[in-house]
Amino acid sequence: VSATNPSVCVCVCVCVQSSLLQDWHDVWLFRFFLNVLGYTTIIIPGYFLITYLKRINYLQTGRGICYPVIKACVFGSESKTGLLDDVSLAPRNDADSGSSARQAFKLVFCAAGLQVSYLTWGVLQERVMTRSYGASTPEEEGEHFKDSQFLVFMNRILALTVSGLWCVLFKQPRHGAPMYKYSFASLSNVLSSWCQYEALKYISFPTQVLAKASKVIPVMLMGKIVSHKSYEYWEYLTAALISLGVSMFLLTSTADKHPSTVTTFSGVVILGGYIVFDSFTSNWQDNLFKHKMSSVQMMFGVNLFSCLFTVGSLLEQGAFFDSLAFMTRHSEFAFHAVLLSVCSACGQLFIFYTIAQFGAAVFTIIMTLRQAIAILLSCFLYGHAVTMVGGFGMAVVFLALFLRVYARSRMKAGRKVPQPQVQKV
Repeated sequence: VSATNPSVCVCVCVCVQSSLLQDWHDVWLFRFFLNVLGYTTIIIPGYFLITYLKRINYLQTGRGICYPVIKACVFGSESKTGLLDDVSLAPRNDADSGSSARQAFKLVFCAAGLQVSYLTWGVLQERVMTRSYGASTPEEEGEHFKDSQFLVFMNRILALTVSGLWCVLFKQPRHGAPMYKYSFASLSNVLSSWCQYEALKYISFPTQVLAKASKVIPVMLMGKIVSHKSYEYWEYLTAALISLGVSMFLLTSTADKHPSTVTTFSGVVILGGYIVFDSFTSNWQDNLFKHKMSSVQMMFGVNLFSCLFTVGSLLEQGAFFDSLAFMTRHSEFAFHAVLLSVCSACGQLFIFYTIAQFGAAVFTIIMTLRQAIAILLSCFLYGHAVTMVGGFGMAVVFLALFLRVYARSRMKAGRKVPQPQVQKV
């Protein structure tokens, strides 16, 4: 052994270290902390910079060409005013006065736009994360795309472009919130999206959809913690029904022929992370809406920081150019990734338009139907097996979701008090 060539020993050591590093990269928890570490290299310097600018009272003492930008990013331009989304609320008033045929056409348009956007998005999401590329025959293994963060970046950069163009082309209210406050919702949004993509490596798409439907439970918990909200008895009841239905589905789900979609403990943990991060995002955005801004401005601000976080982390890891190389090797993946991002961006715009025209209740019904159709479509296209008890659990979940919509609409109708007629002189 002592006579072994030293160069051979060095090569062996390098190969072993490279293999160990690759093994670590295959562990989702390692990738998660690596991503978070990349985000902290942006967050920590930003935190110290903002603290310094506030300490020196830059708002009063600052001047120069950078002053307007720093003021908008750190201090904002207006105080909180309550929910003043004038741009998004105005179209709804016009809709109320429109003809029934026109309203019906708008409803069909919104429903079709949401269904097409998000059903296509769901099918592509499962295709990208669970199937290989480059295999010419069924016997070949092909190459799997593994970097979920790059897909998050692709979604966010296109959504940033769309929302930016929308803000330029259509009148928006004067923006008042400090830009840095979007970073909180952006960070949790990036992490929740990463968890959503990553979970598909370990669980089936129907399991993911049902788990996402159950996020009303942590949303309520986060609402109590972050916003100090109170909830009605029917909200707790429907949350319990959703938990029961999801549990029935998860405990009776069977492993299918695709090993990458088998429900595992890792997948459940990642889904739990998605639900927690997404719940924080929605509650933080509710607080941000206390400033005067439109929904599209919110979309732009959140996606701006999301792009900053993800591209910074990808470049630091060297994964950005690796993903681009994968796109050049597999044109089918490039098409899927771009179409996935287009569907995500268009879906967000349809969300804003539908809520503005018909309110949150109609939107929730459309999206609940979309979830049910998405599960059926995934089972048909990718061969997922669902037991009878699991199917009953799915029915319980969607029944609870519709009950929530019905109870909320009844409660809002009961709160409406007829306004006294004002006689004009």
